[in-house]
Amino acid sequence: MFASLTGTVETVGADSAVIDVNGVGFLVRMSALDLAHLHTGQQTHVLTSLHVAQDSLSLYGFLARQSQELFAQLLKVSGIGPKVALGVLSSFTPAQFADIVQRQDTTALTKAQGLGRKGAQKIILELANKLVLDSDSASGSQADAQPADPVAAQLVDAMVGMGKDAKQAQEAVNKAIEALGIATPMPADKSVESQVLSYAFRSMDRRD
Repeated sequence: MFASLTGTVETVGADSAVIDVNGVGFLVRMSALDLAHLHTGQQTHVLTSLHVAQDSLSLYGFLARQSQELFAQLLKVSGIGPKVALGVLSSFTPAQFADIVQRQDTTALTKAQGLGRKGAQKIILELANKLVLDSDSASGSQADAQPADPVAAQLVDAMVGMGKDAKQAQEAVNKAIEALGIATPMPADKSVESQVLSYAFRSMDRRD
């Protein structure tokens, strides 16, 4: 129903944010790691997943596609609901989680809020051979991973809207941020955004 939201951050709470999209406020539940990158008045782009329960609809949001993918895979584990899945994302990045599963470190996984030892064991057992995350993200490469901040994500979307390949646009934006020495998450500054876009387009044109 909702693939993503682009709008203004109205409020940021302990486990959710309200995103104003053309005058309509959407309550989006997010991990603590993602919420730390948001502030009131900021323009943001959030990937979303809608969870339907018997008596409610809840919208979950993510600043990076790898987090969204991990959330979906956690929900496939028997007995794991969205609250626990979000607790995992609040405690570990996708790369950290993949490392924990690979090492079968149950003790480390139980540090996630709301997750006991049995639940951690079940996650490791069921995802050990099924975990599929973007390999570039798992390696932690800044040059290749999808941007983890909303401003960079918006720039990628803008390039895709102009006909550029999504993966190449992600790589170009990240390389521009790195080459220009811009701090992440990127500030919502039109001048900085223009510099990054200009550099990203030039790098892609040279590649073509």
